[in-house]
Amino acid sequence: MIIWKVIYRLAVYCSLSLIVFSFFTNTAAASCLTGACHQELQSFTRLHEPVAEGECLSCHESVAKEHPLKKGKSFKLVAAGAALCVECHDSFDPNVGKLHPAVADGECLVCHNPHGGNKTGLLRAAGDLKVICFECHNAEPFAQQFVHGPAAAGVCLECHMPHQSKHKNLLISDSKSLCLRCHADLVAGLENSAVIHAPINNSDCSACHEVHGGAFAHLLKADGPKLCFSCHEELADKYKKSKTKHTALYKDDRCGNCHSPHFSEYASLLSELESETCLRCHGKDDFKRSRALRNIRTEIAGKEHLHAPLADGKCSACHDPHGSDFYRLLVNAYPENFYAPYRKGTYAFCLDCHEENLLRFPETSIYTSFRDGKHNLHYTHVADSRKGRTCRACHQAHASNGPKLVNEEGASFGNWRIPLHLELTETGGSCSPGCHRRISYDRENPVTER
Repeated sequence: MIIWKVIYRLAVYCSLSLIVFSFFTNTAAASCLTGACHQELQSFTRLHEPVAEGECLSCHESVAKEHPLKKGKSFKLVAAGAALCVECHDSFDPNVGKLHPAVADGECLVCHNPHGGNKTGLLRAAGDLKVICFECHNAEPFAQQFVHGPAAAGVCLECHMPHQSKHKNLLISDSKSLCLRCHADLVAGLENSAVIHAPINNSDCSACHEVHGGAFAHLLKADGPKLCFSCHEELADKYKKSKTKHTALYKDDRCGNCHSPHFSEYASLLSELESETCLRCHGKDDFKRSRALRNIRTEIAGKEHLHAPLADGKCSACHDPHGSDFYRLLVNAYPENFYAPYRKGTYAFCLDCHEENLLRFPETSIYTSFRDGKHNLHYTHVADSRKGRTCRACHQAHASNGPKLVNEEGASFGNWRIPLHLELTETGGSCSPGCHRRISYDRENPVTER
């Protein structure tokens, strides 16, 4: 009986001790929030859970009987830095991915208030999240003329993980996938287009775009052409030094006037078929801006014969769209004036495709069909030392209803159009242009009288 009485009395004593301890600790915890020392904790709209539960002693432990002390502190943390946080929160494995430097250093309180806050995550900033971020990170990009939407809104966590990530710059996913979460309009094009801009395949969006803010529209890293030339170096000299400049490359969207920056169904990232891209400008009656802007669409409409490159939709076979040292952006030499006697190289543009010996010999039986017997009539018209005529005296450059692109309407000669009145036979023909009487020619039975 004596033993049982001892056990009973011991149990009663222990229970009373626990009740007393619980009373004093909870009372002490409650006094932390209501006392004169820590009243600021009551201003938070969100409390750290131990604080809300009155469990101050889960993080703090007494080191002195009196509190507060006149000098020094009567409580200390039960563990230092992140070691205290990970008693409740998950820890981060540095081998899994890159750690935020503050996390790697165990400095949770760089970003978080340990007792409470007015933002999700008990963040210290009362306003935008970027207020905290700018304590370490450069704020200059956010003050640029053009700012990325999430950056302007201060929602850094739309793109970045706050503690750890497997991706560079603590991104929540790989860069391209991250951009396409919002820029969903690009997804189908990137999946289905025949041509994708190389940086998108080989790098990521940040190859061309600033991620937070920049000085150029569309968050480009540099002014349009300068950015493009950082990869397309061969075009930079043409842009700067060409004697004949393509106006489209110097106004409005510059490179973007003709090219799609991300993807396209067409070669060279053109926004349309090559010929249609050109005819967006060169298919209008807009003579006030430039003589070069005559309406080519009207000029070729319904014509029976198209110049072969144009029939293939390849304006660039004859014209360099980025710049040229030659007349009308041609890819090689061709005279600008109506009269231009043939010399070596003078007609290099035409002779790149047509018979290279066409204009070299006054007599030939193989280099041209436009001859009287062996008398080379191309040579006669173009190589005349005094008044050699350019090809356009007889031929249209783009299209014609006449064979061999002969200009049925006549070439422009000042304000006059010179008629040709060409009549063809199986072995020759005749013409009576405004510059001479009707003259006949025949390859098999040459006309002797001239």
